[in-house]
Amino acid sequence: MIRDRPFIDYRQLTAVDNQGRSATWSGAHILGTHGVSEQRDCVAAGNLLKHASLPKAMTDAFAANADQHLAERLLRSLEAGLHSGGEEGPVHSAALIVHHGQAFPLVSLRIDWHDGNPIRLLRRLWEDYKPQMGAYLQRAVDPTQAPSYGVPGDP
Repeated sequence: MIRDRPFIDYRQLTAVDNQGRSATWSGAHILGTHGVSEQRDCVAAGNLLKHASLPKAMTDAFAANADQHLAERLLRSLEAGLHSGGEEGPVHSAALIVHHGQAFPLVSLRIDWHDGNPIRLLRRLWEDYKPQMGAYLQRAVDPTQAPSYGVPGDP
């Protein structure tokens, strides 16, 4: 993965396989304070962090919420990272993307730029989307079985 890659010494790579095992790599020129934490089914990595132990707070939050939907667990991990100090500078963007059983994402929510608290906005998006997630999936997979929205052209 890293052989012959330009600028790879400035990158961090993480992966989790379908057995819950993780792998990480951090280049020698990662910016600022950086850290990595691996636990079963998750990995957190970052640079320009307030402190190197911040990814551990994120994986601990992920592990503590094993009974929750994956999107909820990931969002709680982001919130834990922010509450544990966050980045050196302001956070401007956040995203929540979860694939499950389809070629398209089940959850794809993002805040690309916000000067306030994009993770708080991402939480609001998730809370709005969560109760509708099943209907959106059903409409994508088999629209004949999807709930009616009562609009023209909708049976």
